Amino acid sequence: MMHKLRHPKLVMLIGVCTLSEPIYIITEFMENGSLLEFMRDSDNKEHLKLPAIINISGQISDGMTFLSSQSYVHRDLRAANILVGTDLNVKIADLGLAKLISEDEKQTLRGEMKFPIKWTAPEAALKNEFSIKSDVWSFGVLMFEMITLGRVPYAGMRNAEVIQNICNGYRMPTPTDSATECQDWYYGTMLKCWNDNPEARPTFEHLYNKFCRRMR
Repeated sequence: MMHKLRHPKLVMLIGVCTLSEPIYIITEFMENGSLLEFMRDSDNKEHLKLPAIINISGQISDGMTFLSSQSYVHRDLRAANILVGTDLNVKIADLGLAKLISEDEKQTLRGEMKFPIKWTAPEAALKNEFSIKSDVWSFGVLMFEMITLGRVPYAGMRNAEVIQNICNGYRMPTPTDSATECQDWYYGTMLKCWNDNPEARPTFEHLYNKFCRRMR
């Protein structure tokens, strides 16, 4: 699956070593590590103003547009799984939970697979129903991570509290003490990603075009 998924915004698979344990997956090298670590490094904060965050958001939505066009859901989209190269070039990584589904089909999971609840859409957390639109929900949480330069979403809440509050209509407010400016349109985009109705959430193509317009 990873070998077939080739796109400039996806970390490229080079090869695998399976002759003996442990099995190794060899991918291209991204010298600045994960986006989460990069944002939390105080030396990088001056480079992560709103224009840079918009650019990174556009790169990620570009890669997710490709994934969705191939009918793949990522299922673990968050800053820890975005890798940073030179000149703020980012790529989507950790496709270990990615799944091929029929177009617009929900994928129901069985068994004991665990997911990062704070990034997981309510229909996925409660019913194990994953779709491209549940990735969009996760992208909204990733936007929160980016605008706050790596703060933990739903700070102070346990996983069960997060799910209960979301089902009762709670959404994270605009981060007023953000390390960088959070404009109304940016927060409004986050809210659209967190629509209760998965079909009412924007597509990644729409998000990509929106960020591209903001970069002009």
